Amino acid sequence: MNGAWERRPGSGSDAAALSLKIPYNEPYVITRLAGRLESHLGPLPAEKRIVIVCVGTDRSTGDSLGPLVGTSLSREPNPKFDLYGTLDEPVHAMNLNETLLQISRTSPQPYVIAVDACLGQVSSVGCIQIGAGPVRPGAGVNKELPPVGDVHMTGIVNVGGFMEYFVLQNTRLNLVMKMADIISQSLLLAIRNTRSPAIPFAMPD
Repeated sequence: MNGAWERRPGSGSDAAALSLKIPYNEPYVITRLAGRLESHLGPLPAEKRIVIVCVGTDRSTGDSLGPLVGTSLSREPNPKFDLYGTLDEPVHAMNLNETLLQISRTSPQPYVIAVDACLGQVSSVGCIQIGAGPVRPGAGVNKELPPVGDVHMTGIVNVGGFMEYFVLQNTRLNLVMKMADIISQSLLLAIRNTRSPAIPFAMPD
């Protein structure tokens, strides 16, 4: 949904330390993204429920990043997190408020990971970002929507600053699908590494 994000007040240095921006075709990109996500997820108490909200719509090629990530995650049902936003059931401008209300009812005080597409500079197209704080869906196309997430992952799918709706419609699907695959794999890896029970170490007899 072409989101922008903001840092939380008073957390500038911490947010910078936990942020990452990396091209999707960089070597070891999945491992690096997962490692940075683990920095956010690792300190959470075990009872803290993780919720992934993938924002966007398949009516626009560039804005389909979130639903593609959600659909990929839905193919591997995982009891360690709740998922909102797929190609079948997208989370978009028309139902975002309702979705956030549903999350608050079913998962009291969850830890929310928001996934969204965004526009950026030419040199940043194809980069995936992780940062502390919420994503602001619709900010790039001048929509007023509620912020989403305790941490966000965004994919810069095209160039911003001019005719954003047209740009999103004319974004290459190939790029969006590759970025979605990387984001979904890194999410699964990070959650698996931080939420799997530790195997006790047995001393030899």
